[in-house]
Amino acid sequence: MVNESVDVLVVRLAEVLRARGLMLATAESCTGGLIAGACTDLAGSSDWFERGFVSYSNAAKTELLGVDAALIAQHGAVSEPVVRAMAEGAVRHAHAQLAVAVTGVAGPGGGSADKPVGTVWFGWCLPGGTHSEARRFDGDRAAVRAATVQHGLARLLDLLG
Repeated sequence: MVNESVDVLVVRLAEVLRARGLMLATAESCTGGLIAGACTDLAGSSDWFERGFVSYSNAAKTELLGVDAALIAQHGAVSEPVVRAMAEGAVRHAHAQLAVAVTGVAGPGGGSADKPVGTVWFGWCLPGGTHSEARRFDGDRAAVRAATVQHGLARLLDLLG
């Protein structure tokens, strides 16, 4: 599954979500809506895709998703607590049962020793609970963002079984 194209992943995801009657929301920072865009590129996605939140700024994470500003101040926007809050906030603020959230450093600047360019935190909120993980992707900004979209969708499919 790791090498499946985004288009193939979206078709598979659509089949699973339609069969289960589930709706998806996205909460995106570093990808700026690319996951939502990939989902809605598929005709008929309104059957299973509810909405996408592009919460690029910290204020947007707080205002759109209800992420506590103190959480961002304490851990930074690119962190496990923040991405989990983003995923859970997307479900709370949408008519959806599950969400994928991403926050990261796409580059070329903005990295640090703790969070180098290519660091991305993922969060998936499903009816059974919230899951999260960090990944580091190589390449330029476009490559990091593309890998983030692919991994976010692939792992969501894994979690759905």
